[in-house]
Amino acid sequence: MDMEQLDLFKKLTHCNAVAGFERPMTQLMKDYLEPISDEIVTDNTGSIFGKKGQGRHSIMLAGHLDEIGFIVTAITEDGFIRFTNLGYWWANVMLSQKVTITGSKGDIRGVIGGKPPHVLGVKEKELAAEVSNMFIDIGVNNRQEALDAGVRVGDPVTPYSEFEVMTNPDYLLAKAWDNRFGCALAIEALRDNPDPNITIYSGAVTQEETLSRGAKTAAHKVKPSLAIALDVGICAKTPGMTGNANMGDGPIIVLVDAWHIGHPTFRQFVTDIAEKHGINIQFDYLTGGYTDAGHIAQSFDGIPAITMGVPTRYIHSNVSMMNRQDYNSALKLLNAVLNELTDDIVDQIIEQTY
Repeated sequence: MDMEQLDLFKKLTHCNAVAGFERPMTQLMKDYLEPISDEIVTDNTGSIFGKKGQGRHSIMLAGHLDEIGFIVTAITEDGFIRFTNLGYWWANVMLSQKVTITGSKGDIRGVIGGKPPHVLGVKEKELAAEVSNMFIDIGVNNRQEALDAGVRVGDPVTPYSEFEVMTNPDYLLAKAWDNRFGCALAIEALRDNPDPNITIYSGAVTQEETLSRGAKTAAHKVKPSLAIALDVGICAKTPGMTGNANMGDGPIIVLVDAWHIGHPTFRQFVTDIAEKHGINIQFDYLTGGYTDAGHIAQSFDGIPAITMGVPTRYIHSNVSMMNRQDYNSALKLLNAVLNELTDDIVDQIIEQTY
């Protein structure tokens, strides 16, 4: 078992960095990218990339730094914390989950609470799983105790979950695979390609979970010729689910999402590389979600972009599960793509003559 890779996964997923509060992840990515980069490139929101190579064309590999979470909106006189979402949550998965408030005096553990079912009337049961009816309990007696602990309105709140290797050691449980998966992939791909034929900008952007805002500023900063958004996909291999992507069957190439149609010529190039190297890939689509590829593709005169991911269980909750073999197959595919891209091939993809 590659313990160095597991340590990378653990450090990235343990980092608390919800949308709009990505500074800890920006610094952690810098620590990993700086030793393997010719140059570090950042924008004013905190997006960060390691640059390598001197090609006429460039490719941007973009994970996203942020994870879904919450922000403190009020503190009641009894010391309970009111909050609202940063990113999309299904309220049913939130009750009784542990969270971490990053306060002025350090991290504060809390739990999302609500009324117990014993005291709910019929109408109340229908409304129980609404964020407006929830609160965070940090175990204090009143508002002043919460303030003394360092809680303030505007503090970020992060889901709490430990990184764990499951019964089958290929299955890894953690918070924030969406999208520390993409951050890890960006780091390892840059490390594995010391002398690329084209210029690589590999890293991650801010605020994907809040309408993909960081992708706009990052694309403006990097100005890539091509781009691959590195993000998780939905796993259909659980009871009651149907779909195209199963854990253990390889990486996903996204055909279309709510904001973006994968660039057909670039997608065909990647598909051909996968076939050439015997890498099984899956194709999926998102009718109600998006990745950073959409805003990147709409930047400047248009940037050919696709999304590469892996099937992941329980995304947009406090914990999710990824298959390590899917991750390693995605890394193998990404490395093969980077190895075979040349300035001339990028010209052909842009001109759609590949």
